[in-house]
Amino acid sequence: MYVWPSAPVLAQYIWYHSNQMVGKNVLELGAGTSLPGVIAAKCGANVILSDASQLPRCLENCSRSCLVNSLQNVQVEGITWGEFSPNMFTLPPLDIVLAADCFYDLKDFENVIVTVHFLLKRNPTGKFWCTYQERNSDWSIESLLAKWQLKCKHITLSSFGADCVSIAGSNLPGNHTIWMMEMNLK
Repeated sequence: MYVWPSAPVLAQYIWYHSNQMVGKNVLELGAGTSLPGVIAAKCGANVILSDASQLPRCLENCSRSCLVNSLQNVQVEGITWGEFSPNMFTLPPLDIVLAADCFYDLKDFENVIVTVHFLLKRNPTGKFWCTYQERNSDWSIESLLAKWQLKCKHITLSSFGADCVSIAGSNLPGNHTIWMMEMNLK
């Protein structure tokens, strides 16, 4: 299993805010190896991990991450960005939606944003915490944020101790340019 460089940064942000996680309902989108969601669960949040419904191996990876981290009460759901399957309508009220490195392919940007908009519309006080690796400085989500009525606050990595090439003894995020954002409804 591969951990994307922005996942430890988001996990560090969650750990930095661990006192705010207790009892919160948290959904991780595109969880993959589930590092941010696992940290949120270890901090006392009620976590749902999700990845693309048509990729069962990704969902198995989420389940495996729970198993190896002794997390028995974490739910795993198939949620595909831009698709509104029945399980999207049965999610509990969410306080925080997480995503690490979901803005990696330009063709998926609007699908990610529309999914986040849908989730926040159903949970108006909810927040979207997102980290991503800059792959092309010409790519932007600003027009999508305006279209889907989301406001975004950039969070400096130094504000939570993630402005380094190595977090928690790993070699991640390395020398990649990582950004941290918090979004909510306008």
